[in-house]
Amino acid sequence: MKESDLKAYKSTIKSYDTEEFIDLCIYRPYGYHCALFFRNRGIHPNVVTIFSIFLGIAAGICFIQTELRWNIAGILLLLWANLYDSTDGQLARLTGQKTRWGRILDGFAGDVWFFFIYLAIAVRETFSPIPFAPEYQWGVIIWILCSFSGFWLHGSQCQLADYYRNIHLYFINEENGNEFHTSDAERKRNNETPWKGNFFWKIFLNAYVAYTANQERMTPVFQQFIAKVNAKYPDGIPATLREKFRKGSLPLMKYTNILTFNSRAIFLWFAMLIGQLWLYLFFEIVVLGALFIYMKSRHERLCKNLMAEIDNDYEKH
Repeated sequence: MKESDLKAYKSTIKSYDTEEFIDLCIYRPYGYHCALFFRNRGIHPNVVTIFSIFLGIAAGICFIQTELRWNIAGILLLLWANLYDSTDGQLARLTGQKTRWGRILDGFAGDVWFFFIYLAIAVRETFSPIPFAPEYQWGVIIWILCSFSGFWLHGSQCQLADYYRNIHLYFINEENGNEFHTSDAERKRNNETPWKGNFFWKIFLNAYVAYTANQERMTPVFQQFIAKVNAKYPDGIPATLREKFRKGSLPLMKYTNILTFNSRAIFLWFAMLIGQLWLYLFFEIVVLGALFIYMKSRHERLCKNLMAEIDNDYEKH
């Protein structure tokens, strides 16, 4: 890659702090070439996001089938959807077409993919025997587990991982962290936007207000910390505090990546190929659930310790 091309490629990466190894090796390089393809044809990043939504839906439909060829097709479609999920952000940064609509739509895309994936799991397993109790079928139990995993666990895990990444980016570089949004600001924007002529945008805004509010409810200590930081440093966060926060937050970025797409997708494909989809739900509830609790407690403890340091510094002065 030429030096000019390498520079352009690097400009499409938010931060190497928050990038996952698989993304840097596969999705980002190929996503960059896809971004160039779409840029040269005048295709907006939001259109790419919509492409990814339909690919994810198609993957879920393929996963309903029990034949191996359909499952492999579903895996390839989901890989393609995730490639475009990388491409849309890279295209937005490459062309400067970054919009709030795109930010909200991008988060919505993954939710749609997994809605159809959980639906596929529930449909396929309904009449399957329960492991270790083959005389019984999963029946309604699998629908309850899919609802619990999909609507509560999966949503909470991805929301918090997304929030922590945006917080990290905000502290190391406010420009790259411009997706760190507050529910108060989003609520104000929503209230100032009339329904007339903005029907679908208002629906997205209402959903995004709820999304940001839920992120804040899950992080009470961080909310105290950021309020104190804003009050103590109205002219900007000191470089020393930024570095301390980065040092404590950086080790947690690997957990945010595990809780989003790649790790759960790999385990989903494994469970699907061996014909035991219930294993994915077990992985999400037990393994990812424990990781979620651990990551949250570490981040809250980091914020608590930094708050104490801020108070001590002011007492000394």
